Amino acid sequence: MRLIFAGTPAVALPALDAIAASSHELLAVVTRPDAPAGRGRGLTRSPVGAWADERGIEVLTPARPREPEFLDRLRKLAPDCVPVVAYGALVPPEALEIPAHGWVNLHFSLLPAWRGAAPVQHAVLHGDPITGASVFRLEEGLDTGPVFGTLTEQIRPTDTAGDLLERLAVAGAGLLVAVLDGIEQGTARAVPQPAEGVSLAPKLTVEDGRVRWSEPAFAVDRRIRATTPAPGAWTEFRGARIKLGPVRPVTDGPELEPGELLVERNRVLVGTATTPVALGEVRAAGKKAMPAPDWARGVRVAAGERFG
Repeated sequence: MRLIFAGTPAVALPALDAIAASSHELLAVVTRPDAPAGRGRGLTRSPVGAWADERGIEVLTPARPREPEFLDRLRKLAPDCVPVVAYGALVPPEALEIPAHGWVNLHFSLLPAWRGAAPVQHAVLHGDPITGASVFRLEEGLDTGPVFGTLTEQIRPTDTAGDLLERLAVAGAGLLVAVLDGIEQGTARAVPQPAEGVSLAPKLTVEDGRVRWSEPAFAVDRRIRATTPAPGAWTEFRGARIKLGPVRPVTDGPELEPGELLVERNRVLVGTATTPVALGEVRAAGKKAMPAPDWARGVRVAAGERFG
């Protein structure tokens, strides 16, 4: 089939690589416009756009996919289908109707669970034991279209959202190409999503990354893993914000008040509503991340000091 790929961040690249290596013809990519990034805040191409530039493939960057110029170009390219991975913009009906086989989206959850922008983060945050990926036909509703196929993936006890998303991106790339092959061959069938089991996964904010030491240890652990690497887990120490890497709940520590710090020889413990957690990496503002014991020695944590 003649395809145009829609996607923006690096997580879309495994699917893009798989499509480029398939029997389908990649006509162009659609991605979000260049955006400020880095310390200089200069305009930077998205990972999908940069991938296409390197290969001499046309890049379309509409500010909104309903722009007449974009729709005209889409009609002229006449794709059979538009596969989508993390594009980042709502696609209007007039664009959805142009390809004969519509827009087909790879979403990183087992729909109808975790519809929205951050399905992997919410799966980790809520302690789901299993998640997966779904390929469905895009329609006007938020991730509501009929599903062509799914795969499942176990969430490991130490998985961060980044770890899990990386695995799903690779596995999901194969699923997406298999669905595209099935559409071309006329064997793919999209099944409506069930009405039960719907949950929403809005984008996590910086405030979502604030660690609540008054929560149980398992919830503290999940929150930090769910917000790693973005938007990042953080707390306050001596009035300044510091970022935290994944922690490890412990059962052999003393009773500590929520947020209370205890520096031992080879670990730093923090109290929660239940048992303590052992800190992993700590990064103070303007500093590099370092193991918690090194950080604690550097700042000379006093007895009874607290986070938060």
